Amino acid sequence: MLEKIDLSRKVGKAEYKEARERAEWKLGDLQREARDLAIPVIVVFEGWDAAGKGTLINNLILPLDPRGFSVYSALPPNEEEALRPFLWRFWIRTPARGRFAIFDRSWYRRVLNDRVDSRGKGPPLRQAFEDIRSFERQLADDGFCLLKFLLHISKAEQKRRFEKIRKNPATAWRVTGEDLRRHRQYRAYLAAFEDMLAETDSDAAPWTVVEAHDHRFATLKIFETVTGALERRIAAAQKKPKPRPSRRARPVGADADGPAILEGVDLTKSLERERYRRALKKSQRRIRELEHEIYLRRVPVIILYEGWDAAGKGGNIRRLTQNLDPRGYEVVPVGPPNDTEKSHHYLWRFWTQIPKAGHMTIFDRSWYGRVMVERVEGLCTEAEWRRAFGEINEMEQHLRHFGTVLLKFWLQIDPDEQLRRFREREQTPHKRWKISQEDWRNRRKWDEYEAAVEEMLLRTSTPQAPWTIVESNCKWYARIKVLDAVCEAIEQRLKG
Repeated sequence: MLEKIDLSRKVGKAEYKEARERAEWKLGDLQREARDLAIPVIVVFEGWDAAGKGTLINNLILPLDPRGFSVYSALPPNEEEALRPFLWRFWIRTPARGRFAIFDRSWYRRVLNDRVDSRGKGPPLRQAFEDIRSFERQLADDGFCLLKFLLHISKAEQKRRFEKIRKNPATAWRVTGEDLRRHRQYRAYLAAFEDMLAETDSDAAPWTVVEAHDHRFATLKIFETVTGALERRIAAAQKKPKPRPSRRARPVGADADGPAILEGVDLTKSLERERYRRALKKSQRRIRELEHEIYLRRVPVIILYEGWDAAGKGGNIRRLTQNLDPRGYEVVPVGPPNDTEKSHHYLWRFWTQIPKAGHMTIFDRSWYGRVMVERVEGLCTEAEWRRAFGEINEMEQHLRHFGTVLLKFWLQIDPDEQLRRFREREQTPHKRWKISQEDWRNRRKWDEYEAAVEEMLLRTSTPQAPWTIVESNCKWYARIKVLDAVCEAIEQRLKG
């Protein structure tokens, strides 16, 4: 397709000056409207070396309020970035609502440079396309206006521009040996661009190919595309009624087939004190050795805990980390999102906490709050929590594509045991801080939370990220089960 595009299209100076002035005024107005409507905007620039990305990005941002946008240049990943999933560095740079983020090159490096350099072919290439599609769809579903530009020039034009740049001593440094190597690989990159367009063009995140031989024509096309997209997105936001949060969890039976999962959990499982002590000592020694091994082998580990109030998450985490090197792990307690976190996609705050390869992150509650507490308490709409099942599965799949060991534990207790523990906390001075009126209020919604948990387990226990239900009426049994499960999962990964 790219070879058939007419690259000779031009715009005269007078026409350009008049059209650009109108477009700049319009874009400034649209930026303010997008800010007032809390619409986040992402603009991606991809294309050939010397196609004019820097100039065209500068033209685009000149009419914008600089307090409302950020520009990112996606260079090859540094050491910190290379130790995390490839979308991590882009997730953490997604803009807050009402702001613009402009990327000079982007997440598409994975399916362009890495592909041509034979670092990302076969299954890794298919996985990268899959991860990119889900990433962009999640942003679009969350209300982002997402635009992607491919700046296209011919091989002959690229050569002419390189030669012009190299003749000037002040700019010769801009043409590197890597640039010239990619120029010689023009055909290979052309094929990569074609596949990229075919695999990732969508209604939610469309590609616009920009004929970039004439910078005036390219500038006006970019302005026209951006303003058109913003006008459509703003009109849709103005017409759409404000969504109303759901107020109660619908029973799992209304949406899923099959028996309830939690009913089959045997909560009579237990350990005697002496056997628990011996098993704990053995398992803690084992996981300390594995912590050293995952650091040497650069294996990332994520462990998340969900469960009923008073199910024993805190004590379980303490026994898991008791003998670990504190430099190799981090425990992330998850509470209600703050104002900054609310201004982003709900998964953003969890992406900022993803561990680098060789380290372990333990989440005390997690992204599953969207389909439990936010669902039950009416803090998000029904459409949002229903959509979250697929978004969470896609996120976890991306983590697994990176080689992450991902363990998800649901700590299960029965209502009688919870009541006993609540009363014990109230009657024990050094434990009273653990119990609040909110805990009692949540207890009165047991049935609603149980419906939400059942559906969560059913829809998000996948082959790549299964749930482990931990029988937790006996805390000793629960601690050993988690420790053993973590050790076995890490050992299995190290053998692979």
